[in-house]
Amino acid sequence: MTIKLYNTRVREKVEFQPIKADDVRMYVCGPTVYDRAHLGNARPVIVFDVLNRLLRHVYGADAVTYVRNFTDVDDKINARAAESGRSIGEITAQTTQWYLDDMAAVGALEPDHMPRATAYIPQMVEMIEGLIAKGHAYVAEGHVLFAVDSWKDGYGALSGRTVDDMIAGARVEVAPYKRNPMDFVLWKPSDEGTPGWDSPWGRGRPGWHIECSAMSKALLGEVFDIHGGGNDLMFPHHENEIAQSCCANDTDRMANVWMHNEMLQVEGKKMSKSLGNFFTVRDLLDQGVPGEVIRFVMLSTHYRKPMDWTEKKRVEAEKTLRKWYGQAVQAVGRHAPDGAMIEALSDDLNTSEALTRLHQLSVTEDVVGLRHSLQFLGLMGDAAPDWAAPKDFDFMRYVAHLKDLRSEAMETKDFSALDDFKAKLVEAGLEVRMSKETVDLEPTPIFNLEKMKGIL
Repeated sequence: MTIKLYNTRVREKVEFQPIKADDVRMYVCGPTVYDRAHLGNARPVIVFDVLNRLLRHVYGADAVTYVRNFTDVDDKINARAAESGRSIGEITAQTTQWYLDDMAAVGALEPDHMPRATAYIPQMVEMIEGLIAKGHAYVAEGHVLFAVDSWKDGYGALSGRTVDDMIAGARVEVAPYKRNPMDFVLWKPSDEGTPGWDSPWGRGRPGWHIECSAMSKALLGEVFDIHGGGNDLMFPHHENEIAQSCCANDTDRMANVWMHNEMLQVEGKKMSKSLGNFFTVRDLLDQGVPGEVIRFVMLSTHYRKPMDWTEKKRVEAEKTLRKWYGQAVQAVGRHAPDGAMIEALSDDLNTSEALTRLHQLSVTEDVVGLRHSLQFLGLMGDAAPDWAAPKDFDFMRYVAHLKDLRSEAMETKDFSALDDFKAKLVEAGLEVRMSKETVDLEPTPIFNLEKMKGIL
């Protein structure tokens, strides 16, 4: 099967051809672990989780190596430690586990390797030493900086900008020790209160960009197949990664294919704390939004288009999944995912088209194909979760009991038994709608089948 992917480096969709078909290698930039992952952080995780699943399907599970890093040395982490009085190690350990738990909740498989920057300091120092020796970096006032002019012909190729354009349009750190405003830090000094490691240039810590170059080389080699991340990383992070990796390794590229997902909006606006529309994945989970629903909404938009999270999409996603799960749970036996869905994913991860195919499987009541296609997309485990119980679940006896209690209350004018029963249903995650003629029960995102037991 042919997989086509949009390669940012050449700005077109290309046929993916791994360097080695039995050794497909992918690196994706991971989080800086100082707080909860916000909703936008989940998008690249879900996008490249789907790509990881597709690559394993096509080339074999043992033929794919997926790496996603943790940045656990950073000024934001230092600041969080200073303001909280907690140790950096305690903060990064907790927030790393938060991240893993939240990403698991949205159906993401763990990568094969999840390196932490602090475990690869020797490799970073070695790479920086090599850059200095080759004239691509210089030492100035305890800092080591990459000299952009030393690789001017290659710098900017990924983002399509010239160095002059970058200087004019970028917010660059002004420092007297820089030879060029675009030169970026590879190593910087640390004071007594800041994490630091011994190096040929004194006690210090790495700059952000060198981390990924050193870790990807150590785990995937000098040149690998796919490098991914959000498009906000294209410049300067990925541009700087390419420059230092190519110069350190004497290669003309770092990765063959560069992939970038677009950003996330909320109700048509950029997510921002000042707008009051900023929330974390955990916020949604704690509000009762199932992880599968978050994943479904993310998959409904192609990864190269801006993704707009809306309450309407959430409601529609939950309704659709409840219907599909109700059908798919009836399937028995082992089966491969639907071929047309795999073809859609093979066309530059067209997840919206893949979901359209699942709609068709639902309409034709191909419950076996639907179930295994859902599972391929990370949307259904071995059984439908409680919240996804179909609407025609045996609620009629609860409805009948509500009607009986209402009739009794109307006669006795004592509504305490009716109110008590309604409260128990609501606690179990049901919306109770009563009119003069009808009584309806509607499962909400927090519906819990276990809590239904014992109510009657």
